[in-house]
Amino acid sequence: MSLLRQAAVPLRRRVFVALETKARVCSATLQLPRPIPCQRRTYAKAKSTANLVPGSQQPITDEAAREEYKKCEEKMKTAVDWLRKECGTIQARASGRITPAVLSPVRVRLPRDDHQYKLEEVATVGVRDGNMLMVTVFDEEYLKPVEQAIYEVKLPNMVPQRFDKRTVSVPIPKPTVEARQSLVTGAQKQAEDTRQQIRKHHQASLKRGKYAKHSIELEEFQKLAHRYIGEVDSVINQLKKETGVGK
Repeated sequence: MSLLRQAAVPLRRRVFVALETKARVCSATLQLPRPIPCQRRTYAKAKSTANLVPGSQQPITDEAAREEYKKCEEKMKTAVDWLRKECGTIQARASGRITPAVLSPVRVRLPRDDHQYKLEEVATVGVRDGNMLMVTVFDEEYLKPVEQAIYEVKLPNMVPQRFDKRTVSVPIPKPTVEARQSLVTGAQKQAEDTRQQIRKHHQASLKRGKYAKHSIELEEFQKLAHRYIGEVDSVINQLKKETGVGK
């Protein structure tokens, strides 16, 4: 039995050596595949859009178009300023306040002169007793043309009367509801004329510029017209509010 054990030990050693040698050969000949590096996909860095301006809000860059825009705006502003002044005078008349501005529409044509003058260029206008305007001409020969000019302007319920050789008096009656309504109606007609002027200036500028469809210039001119037409509407609405007509 002991002899068998002694014979088994060398046998086990030979088997162990053989296996170890085989393992070394395998480890030397077998090559594991190389790992493939992981590639990360990169994207372009997002840009902030906070400072970007939409095309419809970009300013006009063409020099000729900018100059035309400036001229057009000046004309529209002049038209609205005129309406605002007229409505101020109408509001004063409708409220019963007596001011020389009541006669601001009067234009006088002097003898031997085809030019039309503003009333303040040929006479002074003052208030007397709170209900009468006194018009004093600079020269006696101006009296008749001034009196005729006041008639022709057709101010409601205002009839000029000669006071002396150089003075015309104009009594101002207290405005009735009908008189206020008539004044506001006249102002609305003036407002519509002003809107037509604004549209006319707008179309004239577009015709001169020949701007492309959907261009920035076309949009800016359209917004300009809308803005000044909106101002006309505001002036008339304010007049109605102050006079109590057409609420």
